[in-house]
Amino acid sequence: MEKQVIALFVKNNSEIIHELGKRLHEKITEVVIPEWQAAFSQLTVQDCIDYIYNLTINRTFDGFLREKSVVNDGLAKHFPQIIFEESDPELDHAGDIDYVAKVGDMAFGIQIKPVTAKANFGNYSPTERMKASFKDFEKKYGGKVFLVFSLDGEIGNKEVIEQIRQEIERINKNA
Repeated sequence: MEKQVIALFVKNNSEIIHELGKRLHEKITEVVIPEWQAAFSQLTVQDCIDYIYNLTINRTFDGFLREKSVVNDGLAKHFPQIIFEESDPELDHAGDIDYVAKVGDMAFGIQIKPVTAKANFGNYSPTERMKASFKDFEKKYGGKVFLVFSLDGEIGNKEVIEQIRQEIERINKNA
């Protein structure tokens, strides 16, 4: 049915479709391409160096600050009885754990990702390497690892707060 409607529309409006196609071609060839060519012709090595600097230094530092904000202004306020510590570099690098949250003699882990890690963070799936390191963490410390998505320095996936609350209760019962 839909294909028939579309075919009928195209048949009855072919002049309009052709006219719009011609206008689009003119706009691209006469405006867009020349503007881009002008911009690219003025591109300097310094522009590229500045871009890489911004990408590696400024964004990394911004990410560092957002991580701290998620923990200090978010999680620590929801769970004031919990001590959140930055993980040691080996655990962060090898185990994908940004923070360790101590609950008695046990702990759970926090991995913070920018919400841009996935456009729809509900569908984010950790890699197999991350899943394995999360399991290793759980065996060693007794608690799960939670993915917390940062959205402008705040917790982007609010449902994780309840999941963490349940994990704290579980750990306290087993302590």
